[in-house]
Amino acid sequence: MSESVHTVTELPAERRPGCPFDPPAELIDARAHSPISRYTHPGGKPGWLITGYDLVRSVLADPRFSSRKELLNVVDFEIPPAPPGEFLLMDEPQHGRYRKPLVGKFTARRMRLLAERIEEITAGCLDAMEKAGPSADLVTAFAKPIPTIVICELLGVPYEDRASFQEQIDKFMNGETGDEELLAAYTATQEYLAQLVAAKRANPTDDVLSELTDSDLTEEELKGIALILLAAGFDTTANMLSLGVFALLQNPEQLAALRDDPALIDTAVEELLRYLSVAKSFMRTALEDVEVGGQTIEAGTTVVLSYNTANRDPERFPAPHELDLRREDGGHLAFGHGIHLCLGAQLARIEMRVAVNALLQRFPTLRLAVPAEEVSLRPESADIYGVKSLPVTWDA
Repeated sequence: MSESVHTVTELPAERRPGCPFDPPAELIDARAHSPISRYTHPGGKPGWLITGYDLVRSVLADPRFSSRKELLNVVDFEIPPAPPGEFLLMDEPQHGRYRKPLVGKFTARRMRLLAERIEEITAGCLDAMEKAGPSADLVTAFAKPIPTIVICELLGVPYEDRASFQEQIDKFMNGETGDEELLAAYTATQEYLAQLVAAKRANPTDDVLSELTDSDLTEEELKGIALILLAAGFDTTANMLSLGVFALLQNPEQLAALRDDPALIDTAVEELLRYLSVAKSFMRTALEDVEVGGQTIEAGTTVVLSYNTANRDPERFPAPHELDLRREDGGHLAFGHGIHLCLGAQLARIEMRVAVNALLQRFPTLRLAVPAEEVSLRPESADIYGVKSLPVTWDA
């Protein structure tokens, strides 16, 4: 291997002041040098950082790279396997055992049938905003409640339990919760899901979790699946909605184009997904020696796949750092690629299409209520990037 290969010494890096939508400068710089760089994990283990679109996509589709949690070679101690049902951190055949029963429940057709209900939920949130306005925190009034209600209804979480569930998931994902509080939130959620699964087995209702109880999946497996679906179905979409609106408000020409032409929403959502890439990165571990981008990834080495720089790769997307709602390129990696392609991608798309268009039509004078630099953002250490609070106002 060449000794001139680029090296990245530390992650996560913070974003540059005034650039809340761009990947950290160190990652952009790494991609400018090479689509693959040497990297040392925080635990001292040698690894690689892959920032180029083509290489990230190829690794995601390569069965010689594993998603298994216990194979992550990033620290000096042994990492336990993923709990039953948490299939994001598993390979075949275990991954397929959990994913296969879910595929038919998240088809594009089934998600389209949900559009009317999502419109009702969105209208309810906007009604409440308008009544309480003319100012609001868009995160708590709009971005969080819409996906929370949708995923809870899909899985059959009782209405009265939703606020508590949202609070616990927030603690998992915000990147700022201390270890003790994190463990308490995880334990409480596991206990709640155990009770929910038992209730669905005893008295099935019209929801996905009840349908899954009519299978050979155990209680532990159902708990793990429910946790993955609830966390992913809420947190990623909530942050895409809030960060997406923030990005639109900071790009007034693009915002005006979408407001004037609501039919632009399909390409607009795909462009926001590419541009923001809130699920910033994932890791894979080589099962054997594999050549990637002219470098040999040795067996047992864990690589970091940078989705946000891959989606800003100038070799794949012209003018990648510009938000262009009419961009027709497509093919972004915001939902991943390969066997772990996000199961809820179609649901997230429909939620964003419905919610963003409805917000812009209801509040045509929507704008930030604070300077952009005062908007509170999640730290780069959070698994999902986003906005903690987005104060907005409008003309009454």
